[in-house]
Amino acid sequence: MSFRGHLNRLLRPTGYQISKYAPEPDTSEGYTLHTFLKPDGSFDYGKYKAIQTRGNRRKITRSWAREADIDFLARYVRERLGTPRFGLCHGTRRGDEQRWFSERLRCDVLGTEISDTATRFPNTIQWDFHDVKPEWIDRADFVYSNAFDHTYDPEKCLDAWMSCVRPGGLCLLEHSSAHEPSGRSLRDPFGAELVLMPYFITKWGKGRYGVREILPAPEKREGMGYSCFIAIQRF
Repeated sequence: MSFRGHLNRLLRPTGYQISKYAPEPDTSEGYTLHTFLKPDGSFDYGKYKAIQTRGNRRKITRSWAREADIDFLARYVRERLGTPRFGLCHGTRRGDEQRWFSERLRCDVLGTEISDTATRFPNTIQWDFHDVKPEWIDRADFVYSNAFDHTYDPEKCLDAWMSCVRPGGLCLLEHSSAHEPSGRSLRDPFGAELVLMPYFITKWGKGRYGVREILPAPEKREGMGYSCFIAIQRF
């Protein structure tokens, strides 16, 4: 047991414990992004991946995705794109979203998850969603994720996802009050107010992609101020 663990065992009867300090984010600009840095100022990818993996394992019995939402989005995809052939879902934990999309759209849907728990679930690969497999480029009719707040570099991440979307295809990002700056943590390093997301997406897209519309979720999540989906189209 670590030194901190021994101290916490002694302190537990008093109602106190020692934990890592995470400074409060600066939300004055309407967004925040935690940086994972080594003492020399370089990016600490190992720390980022370890935090994501721990969080995944801790919540592995739970799923953020809701079947009613995927049903709603599957109808939206079919109405806008016709019958799709291939979709990607990123940060899927238990793989529920790709299963529900595949059942409704009758197409291949692959999920990615950075944790090694990915191998437990069908149609899921262990993969960092900031990276792209060559065979995905320009192939996906749609990309879906409720985990965009897990990115360490939102522009790099969305560029990667949109490079996989075929021209005219869609990327569907879930965004709720939990994805705002107040919801930021080491596990969820990026947070932004909804009103800023179209601006960011337009800026990052540089004419290659942009916001088509913002769709209210069919049901508001319990305890959330709002829940919606940002539909981004590849030009």
